[in-house]
Amino acid sequence: MSLLPEGCGVALVTPFHSDGTQDLAKLRDMVEHVLNGGVDFIVVLGTTGESVSQTREECFTVLATVHEQVNGRVPLVAGPFGGNGTQSVIDRMEAYAHILALPGYVALMSSVPSYVKPSQEGIYQHFMALAEASPLPILLYNVPGRTGVNMTAETTVRLAKASSKFIGVKEASGDMNQGIELLRDCPPTFSIYSGDDPTALPFIAAGGRGIISVVANAYPRLFSEMSRAAVNGNLKKAQRLNAPFIDVHPLLYVDGNPSGIKAVLHQLGHCGEAVRLPLVTVREETRQSLAVEVLKLEAERVPGLA
Repeated sequence: MSLLPEGCGVALVTPFHSDGTQDLAKLRDMVEHVLNGGVDFIVVLGTTGESVSQTREECFTVLATVHEQVNGRVPLVAGPFGGNGTQSVIDRMEAYAHILALPGYVALMSSVPSYVKPSQEGIYQHFMALAEASPLPILLYNVPGRTGVNMTAETTVRLAKASSKFIGVKEASGDMNQGIELLRDCPPTFSIYSGDDPTALPFIAAGGRGIISVVANAYPRLFSEMSRAAVNGNLKKAQRLNAPFIDVHPLLYVDGNPSGIKAVLHQLGHCGEAVRLPLVTVREETRQSLAVEVLKLEAERVPGLA
């Protein structure tokens, strides 16, 4: 039995005040917003949560605040465990042990090492070392657009078969061929989630367990309903629910993530659009284009609109 459910997980944003300090009241509001929208689990302090631009103490605060607000209603995944040095990630696990021990955190997420561009054997050995040290099961995270190296399907399958500590993968390569290989070759107990909103529907239709989503921060009900319809094989419904996002997805990333989704959240009144350097808020052109798409969703009265 998987520790994480099928359907839609959300890579939760971390709201900031305009001066760059954490906005914990809005963070709590965001938790309620996505839970009321029906997301199935929450990833805290992944890429979208801006973990790399927050101090360790700030990360502790976010993880503890979300844990307290969720209060056991959905499973939680702790996200700030990427890194380009194996020992530094192990050291971070040790430093976060008191947070990871909180009931409700069922796994931690760890991305492929960035910048150093390890070989596939290096990636394998890195994650096997983490498996030995980790106090929680590990959700692998393959995001080559950010790390500079792709973890191949062969390597992921090898890890999935090597240790029960690996419970699944967030596959954000956007490569459907690679996704299909994973779905064919990984053990049935290993959960495969899309980490790429634009290709989530075909990924789930091919057999994926669900999506860990960015856009679900703004439209949790609509994207959750889409993912569950796809998981249940109701592709006509999933296609209908997915259609409004086709023009939204590219705009969310043209000026960086989470700058795009925070612009939408600001337009919907959920939190400010402040991000921390080296990220900056979206260009006015992008902001206006996103506003047009938000208005379209309002005009169509799409289910799930905040």
